[in-house]
Amino acid sequence: MFEILQILRRVRTPLTAETIASELEVSKRSVYRDIAALLALRVPIRGEAGVGYVLERGFDLPPLMLTPDELDAAILGANWVLTRGEPEMALAARNLIAKLEAVVPEELRGQIAVPTTSVAPVPPSADLISSASLRRAIRDRRKVHIVYRDSLESSSERTIWPVMLGYRDAGRILAAWCELRGDFRFFRTDRMLSMDVLEQVIPERAQVLRTRWRDAMDKERERYVRAEDDKRQEQNPAAAPKDC
Repeated sequence: MFEILQILRRVRTPLTAETIASELEVSKRSVYRDIAALLALRVPIRGEAGVGYVLERGFDLPPLMLTPDELDAAILGANWVLTRGEPEMALAARNLIAKLEAVVPEELRGQIAVPTTSVAPVPPSADLISSASLRRAIRDRRKVHIVYRDSLESSSERTIWPVMLGYRDAGRILAAWCELRGDFRFFRTDRMLSMDVLEQVIPERAQVLRTRWRDAMDKERERYVRAEDDKRQEQNPAAAPKDC
């Protein structure tokens, strides 16, 4: 029953009994029985025949019931952020590790003191701007004004709508809508010469903006794949499919 709740907690759309049973490698009858038991315990699960089950928001479980693999995943992720995040994120990662050590059962604390995983060190990113301010702008849906230097060393001023801040082994990259270009663009934070968070609110809901960005990225990937296929066919015409 705990595993069923964990599955329902990580999604927002209805899950069918068949999907749950497949992940847990049990029968649908077992899922029906356990769901009925959870409902009897007043767990707020909504279900509709042919649609699936949804765990209503507001219900939570004790966050300390971690498996060894889940704890390894949490420590690995925290250590990755610790070595690659800006100072605010690195501090948050240290605090997370300390909190985990304080709350997990005694038999799991050794995994934190002597972790089973490690992260290779990398040189710090040479940013002139605050990534923490960028993350706040994303949360607050604020426009951002930047002075940006491109790969040709040309500088330009942009007003952008930040969508997502990506963390890589070598630096960070911001996905945003660029008012100057009228399209989505990626901006390396180490090429931002200055940044100001504006009072202007982005005129789209965060989920709508992110959906548009993902759709644009999907189309860009499709164009790239088609271009690569065309290039291969030009280099090797004999490999091109023949008309029937």
